Amino acid sequence: MITKICNGTVLASDGNWVEHGTVVIDGDKIVDLLDADGNSIYNVKSTQVGDSCHADLTIDADGGYVMPGGIDLHVHGAGGRDFMEATDDAFREATAIHRRHGTTGIFPTLASASRECIEESAQVCERLMSDPSSGILGLHLEGPYFVPAMAGGQMPQYIRQPLAEEYVTVIEKHPCIKRWDAAPELPGSDDFARYLRSKGVVAGIAHTQADYEVVAAAHEAGYTMATHLYNAMTTTHKRGIYRHEGTVESILQIDGIDVEVIGDGIHVPPTLLRLVYKIKGAERMCLVTDALSVAESADAHSFDPRIVIGDGVCMLSDGSAIAGSVATMDRLIRTAVLKAGIPLADVSRMVSSTPARIMSVDDRKGSLAPAKDADIIIMDKDLNLTHVIVMGQEVENVCANSAN
Repeated sequence: MITKICNGTVLASDGNWVEHGTVVIDGDKIVDLLDADGNSIYNVKSTQVGDSCHADLTIDADGGYVMPGGIDLHVHGAGGRDFMEATDDAFREATAIHRRHGTTGIFPTLASASRECIEESAQVCERLMSDPSSGILGLHLEGPYFVPAMAGGQMPQYIRQPLAEEYVTVIEKHPCIKRWDAAPELPGSDDFARYLRSKGVVAGIAHTQADYEVVAAAHEAGYTMATHLYNAMTTTHKRGIYRHEGTVESILQIDGIDVEVIGDGIHVPPTLLRLVYKIKGAERMCLVTDALSVAESADAHSFDPRIVIGDGVCMLSDGSAIAGSVATMDRLIRTAVLKAGIPLADVSRMVSSTPARIMSVDDRKGSLAPAKDADIIIMDKDLNLTHVIVMGQEVENVCANSAN
């Protein structure tokens, strides 16, 4: 089936916009991008992709922005469903809601949990990953190897130190696990990172009080990612009368550490979003929702009964810590552009090509280029979502500008 997306302002893989461009899709793959004159941007030589070629379906972008679909590296659920339920229905329903908001690739995230929960969720993930149209790209474990003092919204009863007998067994049994976060100051955490690196699993720094020396050593051991930068980690602080760097400043100084930021404009205010962008750039920074089950849910009850919604964000009911968000992918884009003043082309990179590169799926995801998966979003000039396409199939009931 040949699909054409016409009359769009299309973001090419080199980061430039193509006015009045056309994206040509054959089945579930992108075939070419044509300019206003019908010429191939990528010099594709094929009679199938010409401007006058037959199309089984034509989508009029109406001058809107045509961009790669969003890839969310950190998301716990939506619509009242949480990935920690470890059921096919929970995975499918939460993923479907985020898809309607522009997330075409997703790494379901588990908060700190029992080994049994981790393994049951991994089994579900593996089943669903076998279908490329699911959009599920792998499992992300946020914990349980954290510093209790920095638990934040994590369930404290599951927090523990890394033990090889646990994580080696889990990784060997479940190759769907693509990322695992830990606090690098814990005993055994460097060995943990070295093992993850040997298996091609991304090691993330999270829920930590690590200073520069610990962060630098952790990076040498294999930590290449910072989880929800600014949240559940220290910033510059005083010990006695002297000021010291925190985990945040340590991470920002090390070029080889990628960062994810919760882009709802609340967990990290727009001024700090802009600061991280200036330091790390779009090639080292990605935006995530960190959405909990209450996102896009008519029922405000969270999977974790301690969590409530207040002031547009999730928090513990006793007010002691902020938790995840109620954000969706379209909101991340609008917040970064309209509130933080980051150019749309770079924001698109931060939700598509950069996360694809971090998670080693950039051979098929993250840009509008020939042979890449046809995962595409279209937003109008006010950055309202109008169309979502996953593996060449148009998604129904796309959510426009959400109130969240």
